Amino acid sequence: MITLRSHLQGRWMEGGSPQVLVNPATEEPLARAGAAGLDLAAALDFARRTGGPALRELTFAQRAALLEAMAGALQAHRDELLDLAVRNGGNTRSDAKFDVDGATFTLATYAEIGRSLGDVRLLTDGEGVSLARSPRFHGQHVMVPRQGAAVHVNAYNFPAWGLAEKAAVALLAGMPVVTKPATSSAMLAHRIVEILAEKQVLPPGALSLLVGGVGDLLDHLGPQDVVAFTGSSDTGALIRVLPRVVRNSVRVNVEADSLNAAVLGPDAEPGSETYDFFLKDVLRDMTQKAGQKCTAIRRVMVPRAVADRVREDLVDRLQSVTVGNPAQEGVRMGPVATASQLKDVREGIDLLARDGRLVHGRAETRPVGVEPGRGFFVGPVLLEVEPGADAPRVHSHEVFGPVATVVPYAGGPGEAGELVCRGQGGLVSSIYSEDAAFTSDLVMALAPFHGRIFLGSARIAEMSPGPGTVLPLLVHGGPGRAGGGEELGGPRGLSFYLQRVALEGPRPTIEKILGRP
Repeated sequence: MITLRSHLQGRWMEGGSPQVLVNPATEEPLARAGAAGLDLAAALDFARRTGGPALRELTFAQRAALLEAMAGALQAHRDELLDLAVRNGGNTRSDAKFDVDGATFTLATYAEIGRSLGDVRLLTDGEGVSLARSPRFHGQHVMVPRQGAAVHVNAYNFPAWGLAEKAAVALLAGMPVVTKPATSSAMLAHRIVEILAEKQVLPPGALSLLVGGVGDLLDHLGPQDVVAFTGSSDTGALIRVLPRVVRNSVRVNVEADSLNAAVLGPDAEPGSETYDFFLKDVLRDMTQKAGQKCTAIRRVMVPRAVADRVREDLVDRLQSVTVGNPAQEGVRMGPVATASQLKDVREGIDLLARDGRLVHGRAETRPVGVEPGRGFFVGPVLLEVEPGADAPRVHSHEVFGPVATVVPYAGGPGEAGELVCRGQGGLVSSIYSEDAAFTSDLVMALAPFHGRIFLGSARIAEMSPGPGTVLPLLVHGGPGRAGGGEELGGPRGLSFYLQRVALEGPRPTIEKILGRP
């Protein structure tokens, strides 16, 4: 069993009070990781004083080259990283690719964005404006890197992509990163940082790694620092009210719970291409990474007239899903990440069942390739509520596992929209219809409550990765229950790490600051 060390102040450090990391399919101990006793104030200070200036000295194009080198380093170790994702994350190889390749793709995408920004150290925000009758008195908004550190606290479900999607944007913006992966699945994130450190891809202090508990890290935040958190809404709320965060007006971005919905339009008749596209996406989101995706479909909204057919078709497809040790050939779905997560999923299924009935699966399953009683397994579970039922738990409680509920609606966009929005804010919901009027009306109803709306159509079925895939050029986040944050979105994501400032004065002086002739 190996010991995972943190990479702080430019060197590897071992902390105390370690937690044991296991293979969630077999419960075999794999590693230990702890952070007790580490000087986290010094770690933050090193990132600010050493990593920050080194990054800010570079132009956006030069920082883009760093991201490109990071992507290349991960790609060179792809097979090794995939194996770690299978062992420590309980991922099938397909699920592991979703995580690791997503990390590499996001780094490469932001490298391309950085190259397009050019050899500049600040960005203009909009056009300049004349502030008097004379054009000499001028105003211009610009954006510059903040001089603190970006603290990233990531969830257990995407240890590679979660690290990369936050770090890519922060590093391109010119802010050093202190990344803290969830301990239970930290082996993948640890190896990524180890690879980058071995190859000396980044300047010292640009990327630090904390494995184990978060300790007092957040107690040392300053007014130039930022925090990006992915996890439960309860933890996100606690971060927002930390005395240090409030006192220093620390920027906080939270990506939290989300009861994402998929709405089948009345025009998508059974057997049509749009209908089949809908079923395919629901099935994938229920089973990919054992349903442990913040963007997974949790509520399946279908017209009452076809509810029975949808239920039967989904059950038929779910019955073909093989659950077991993801290292074995033919296994389509692995375990959930931890014993506590398994407990939460089982309790959540019982809670949702109070609103409806179980139509497929149960909390217990018999996984293949695993000794009896071992591993954190739950099979895919489908529930159904009666038409017109209030189903308050279905619309308020997210079960973070392979669980979804069929919710019939009368057929119009009004009721469908009202049902979806009972979720009080989501990361993404999807509409499967070829009816432009239905889609347009439903988009207007859903848009205030979501960060992204996926329009499922037969015209994009062959090229779309589905609503569960977060694309770096589109925003990731959502209002209300989803945390109220926003990440990625191409160049938009940079604004979290940059300070917008208004320059007011002689136009020639401002033009020189902007590097214009």
